[in-house]
Amino acid sequence: MNNIKFSKSLIAAAVAGTISFPVLAQDQASTDVEVEESVERIQVTGSRIPQSANVVSSSPISQVTSEEFEFSGNVRAEDLVNDLPQVFPGQTSTDSNGATGTATVSLRGLEPQRTLVLMNGRRLVMGSPLVGGISPDLNQIPSALIENVELLTGGASATYGSDAVAGVVNFIMKDDFEGVKLDYQHSFYQYNNDNDNGVAQAAEEAGFPLAPGSGRDGHMNDFSVIIGANSDNGKGNITAYATVRNIKAVTQDDRDYSICAYDRDPDTGEYFCGGSGTIPDGRLTDFTAGGYDYYIGDGTFEEYDGRLYNYGPVNYYQRPDERITLGAFGKYEINDHIEFFTELGYVKDRSVSQIAESGAFFPQVDLNCDNPLFSEQQRDTICGAGGPAQAEGDPDVWEEVYIGKRNVEGGPRQQDLQHLSYRGVFGIRGFIDDTWSYDLSANFGNVTLSSVYENDFSITNIGRALDVTTDPDTGEAVCSSALSGVDPNCVPWDIFGPNVSQEALDYLTLPLYATGETNLRDVTGYVIGNLGDYGVRTPWSYGGVELLAGITSRKEKLVFRPDSNFESGDGAGQGGPTIGTEGSLGVEEFFSEAKIYVVDGADWADSLVVDLGYRYSDYTTDQSTDTYKIAVGWDVNQTVKLRGSFQRAARHANIRELFDPQSLGLYDMDSDPCAGTNPEASLEACQNSGVTAGQYGNIPQSPAGQYNAIFGGNPDLDPETSDTISAGFVYRSMDGNFDVSVDYFDIKVEDAIGTVPSETTLDLCLETGDPTFCDQISRGESSGSLWLGEDSIVETNVNIGFEQRTGFDINSTFTQELNNDWGRLKFNIVGTYFTKFDTQPVVGLAVTECAGKWGGTCESPRPEWQHNLRATWMNNDGVSVSANWRALGAVDHLSGTSRGIDAENYLDLTGRYQFAEGATFSVGVNNILANDPPYLTGANGSNGNTYPGYFDALGRYVFASISYEFM
Repeated sequence: MNNIKFSKSLIAAAVAGTISFPVLAQDQASTDVEVEESVERIQVTGSRIPQSANVVSSSPISQVTSEEFEFSGNVRAEDLVNDLPQVFPGQTSTDSNGATGTATVSLRGLEPQRTLVLMNGRRLVMGSPLVGGISPDLNQIPSALIENVELLTGGASATYGSDAVAGVVNFIMKDDFEGVKLDYQHSFYQYNNDNDNGVAQAAEEAGFPLAPGSGRDGHMNDFSVIIGANSDNGKGNITAYATVRNIKAVTQDDRDYSICAYDRDPDTGEYFCGGSGTIPDGRLTDFTAGGYDYYIGDGTFEEYDGRLYNYGPVNYYQRPDERITLGAFGKYEINDHIEFFTELGYVKDRSVSQIAESGAFFPQVDLNCDNPLFSEQQRDTICGAGGPAQAEGDPDVWEEVYIGKRNVEGGPRQQDLQHLSYRGVFGIRGFIDDTWSYDLSANFGNVTLSSVYENDFSITNIGRALDVTTDPDTGEAVCSSALSGVDPNCVPWDIFGPNVSQEALDYLTLPLYATGETNLRDVTGYVIGNLGDYGVRTPWSYGGVELLAGITSRKEKLVFRPDSNFESGDGAGQGGPTIGTEGSLGVEEFFSEAKIYVVDGADWADSLVVDLGYRYSDYTTDQSTDTYKIAVGWDVNQTVKLRGSFQRAARHANIRELFDPQSLGLYDMDSDPCAGTNPEASLEACQNSGVTAGQYGNIPQSPAGQYNAIFGGNPDLDPETSDTISAGFVYRSMDGNFDVSVDYFDIKVEDAIGTVPSETTLDLCLETGDPTFCDQISRGESSGSLWLGEDSIVETNVNIGFEQRTGFDINSTFTQELNNDWGRLKFNIVGTYFTKFDTQPVVGLAVTECAGKWGGTCESPRPEWQHNLRATWMNNDGVSVSANWRALGAVDHLSGTSRGIDAENYLDLTGRYQFAEGATFSVGVNNILANDPPYLTGANGSNGNTYPGYFDALGRYVFASISYEFM
């Protein structure tokens, strides 16, 4: 019977949380069995508080319970996880330009594609076929069903396969519920704009409108219902759920630190409101020194005075979002040998991103001097004596003019993103005999995408709408293409006068459509046995060797189908063509794990356990990988545990990294070192990148800080590998009221799959003149720019150098029972200290040390220290008060300039009251002190002058919820 007890407890943990040792633990429903040492969740005699799996596991595990989720008031799963010190944001709800509509997570800042996300220990389908959306989408996870979240950081490929290089985030769901539970929460952001910070002052100096004084916005409503029932014989359960979430938009003009695009003059160090040279007035230039540069006045051409368009205010700070989830978990035990189980899920999520208006982003066109839309002053300026049309070529044509005109008349660009997700898990499990158990399951996932991009302009139609002449029959202005019959629908675009007609806007506007889907088909089977029944054990242990062996067959497919307008690159505001992608990737795997109880009950060790794991993966690309692990847990006595592990992980390139077509896109860069009237780099250095002596000092900077690059996949990528070393100790008190763990980690990813950032390529070319880098740069033949037309830098996927993360994790919980029925106090701290946050973009070249830095290659802040410290008081009358201190360490700018970011400390406060049986009311405020985020310049990947996925950028977060549970 001991063997049967072991098998039942083990398979329950394995199926619910993982198929490995140590398991990612889940609370065991059984109360009639003493939880044994073999199960990675224990209940200490003398305390009803179950200890975290972290204190008994051979590998460090961080947990977030459903109680902490409720105290946080978060309605988005990514907000809960992103607050943890081990986690850095991926795609978030605060992304706008480049948003995929998904939510992703990045353990240790090693990027979302290296973090494996599981639900109940099983993979999720790729989140979206869009670029940047291939990682699992946390929107697929119904937040109301989360029992707890467990993070196993460091390589875990031997257990879970590819993608677990940085670790695993496992969302464990309430899948054994009985009764009915109803929940509703309303939340919003509350802000106070003093308009006395540097951004607001710069906006006022520039004559831009200021943000409103105070208010509330970003309202969120979240409804959920959970219904569960057990069968009469107690052998089965069905738990069904439905949730509805609605989130309103927040725009950047509602915050005084995002009211304009904050910028800094590199020569003077002065701050000002920057913007885009594509202005509402209209601008005509040749971008050459000594050439012409006009803006359009009231029927006139005036010398350009440096005015810029403030594109920030209309950008979304928080995207609007509507989500519906439906699903069920079910199981039924026929007998000890057969139990059927299933998980079903449906998600419909719609999110809209919004950025500044489209327009003519300096395409080159020819303008006829007889254009009837010109005023006399305009015609004389360009076509009269000494005008640019007379300089060369046909004197009746103003040739190859760069025209910039912002479409403020037509409204901002929006991308309407809708994802439909389906998930089904079907399986059977049970006991073969007293020694062996089995689990066989099929996991199916599908995501379909519908994307509509609105309010963009057609480059083709811009050229035709500006090529205007006089209709000989009517004497009216008419497009030359309409007169010739090439495009009868063409309507002249009169940018030279005060009014743009709606008919012209309708003609120029180009809706862009894209569809796509991702698929997952995963069949996994394994057996678990206790070889102790055959006498396989060490001489010093009572426990036998536990063995797991299994196989997996997995296939993933991605299809992305943009329409012809996307693929042609005709969208003026797209930065280049969006090319379709189609590919699949399959793998056959064998995996095995063993738990060896080396010593039990010795004077020097209560127990000494060794965990081993191995996985062989054979991919359809003719690539194969071997991954393995060894972990040791030494319980010196009942209070002290020492542990350590080594894990070799591997990640095969994903479908996007392999098969993405190469195409033109945009990247952010503070400035081109070779541009401007006073370039930062020398003439000699700039000549390495293709700058001529005549261009030096005359190359235009991109006013918006956006430059062109060629992005795309590479089918010849090798798998990347990582080695993770961890070592630590755990102390737990005999009464179970206190535990603390300190763990060292060192993760090094070699042959990392990524890109050499365009800015890095440019810097290395200027510094070394090495053709390896300089040959990737294509400056404009006449302008020398990196942002006009197809001027660009190549940034396609390659196996780069390495990524390394080293540091310490601290995790501690303390509970104190209070006298006189005052309840109890509970304290928990989770902290991470990075000693290394290194990246090497190119093999053999300099390593960038990002620990405690931000900016440049480091991008968003990489503080050395982060922690969450939560203190909770719970009395015996249903009242709880919880305070959480979130600390983000200070960071310096990578360049060594005085652009550092001070430490940030947030305080959250929540109160909860159970006012009737099963009825609970909660109210809380996160960032109760209303800390403003730091406002930054030259912040690659930022939004609204900061990193809103990292900082609390929107003000106080206020929430109130009510929950009612009954049978």
